[in-house]
Amino acid sequence: MTEDFETCDLTCSSPSGGPEETLKVKSWSMECEQPIFSALGGGMKLQKTVDAPRPTMSGSPGKTSLAAATSDTESGIYSVESELCVDHESELDWFCGTEQKLICSHCATVGSCQGHTVTPLATRVTRVRDKLVDVCEKMQLQALRIERFIEQTLAAKEQKLQAAASRAREQVLAQVSAAREALEEEEQRLLEEVQREEERVEQCLLTQRAHWGQALTNLSQTRSRLVHTLTHTPDAQLVTSVQEIAERVEEAEGVGEPCDTDQLSLNPCCTESKLLRGLWATAVLLGPNTSGSSCLKFDERTVSPLLSLSEDFCTLTFLHKKPRQSPPYDPARFDSWPNALGSVSMSSGTHSWVVDVGQSGAFKVGVCYASLERKGSGNEARLGHNSQSWVLSHYDGDYSFCHAGKKVPLQVARRPERVGLLLDWQSQTLLFYEPHSCAVLYSVSQNFSAPLLPAFAVTDRSITILH
Repeated sequence: MTEDFETCDLTCSSPSGGPEETLKVKSWSMECEQPIFSALGGGMKLQKTVDAPRPTMSGSPGKTSLAAATSDTESGIYSVESELCVDHESELDWFCGTEQKLICSHCATVGSCQGHTVTPLATRVTRVRDKLVDVCEKMQLQALRIERFIEQTLAAKEQKLQAAASRAREQVLAQVSAAREALEEEEQRLLEEVQREEERVEQCLLTQRAHWGQALTNLSQTRSRLVHTLTHTPDAQLVTSVQEIAERVEEAEGVGEPCDTDQLSLNPCCTESKLLRGLWATAVLLGPNTSGSSCLKFDERTVSPLLSLSEDFCTLTFLHKKPRQSPPYDPARFDSWPNALGSVSMSSGTHSWVVDVGQSGAFKVGVCYASLERKGSGNEARLGHNSQSWVLSHYDGDYSFCHAGKKVPLQVARRPERVGLLLDWQSQTLLFYEPHSCAVLYSVSQNFSAPLLPAFAVTDRSITILH
């Protein structure tokens, strides 16, 4: 730190109106670049030059007096004026911590501040200055940290941001490109499959048309001959032509009856694609147009007496022992199989719901027509064993899709604790999926001819409708 001294004049008027007296004091200046705590911490030099006697002002007690400019070398505080105690006319060189004011030594020992917490003014000033130095040091260190944060951290973050954003864009483009390429290949494959199936059916139709066209011609010719024989042959000749007539009749009967077969229709399996089905299901499940099933609950009227229904109508629990008192008779209630139906009928739109199957070792979830039989122990009331119900079944560690008494084994990578169902009425598609990964467990396309109801069965522990 460099120090420059300047001389300034302090002029005071004499009380008697005499000539003015001048007090010359050298002032100092510091370089602005030096830290403030360096200036406050010491090292400041103060020099005063008095060219004339110092004037004083006297007065009655209680009035302040103008003292000479003084320098407190211990505290580093420079004061031009020093006040006197109004009670003892002594210098205020002590500080009362109790009343937070300046006092003299007499106030501290015999005056109003006797017994208070007092410290010498120089000590108090030193403490205040030390605190101020600490604050300034902390502020400067904080400023340095802020500068370092701006110049280093934020600059580095900006560079990392640009690199991360570039990688993210590349990742998005790569994923979209891979998905687009896979979709284009799948689209081409499916269109070619549909084209082949169309050509096959057209060939079958041409073959059938040619065959039955020729059969129709032969049948018409045979009929015309028989009609001519019937109308133009004399009786004696007609009797002797029985063998010829029998041959023509046999020829006509050999034409057979035409019948419609699956070979004459487009096979719907030609458009089957796990990739498209999975993407479609994901888009529907994550899209805004899915009809939520927050109001879906178990219909109390349909719950079998073998099951217990929770108070919120969302949980079914299998009862290992039959209840002593059977529920009241209801034509909608299943009386033999542990079944229950949902409360929402579905005949349009898209619907999805999730069932928490937990650790249940035996359950069924799916849909059925409202006309499903409710009474008796036959297959007509057993889910998955008739033409009116479609369910995913879990029993004895195996998973399968059941409909009309037929089972389709399912390969499940890990045991799902939840099973989701998606019904799209427009495409007539029912899909079972695992909600956590959105993996499709099984899907079926069916021409549903009547409104559907969610269907459930459980013979181990409990299952719960989540949403």
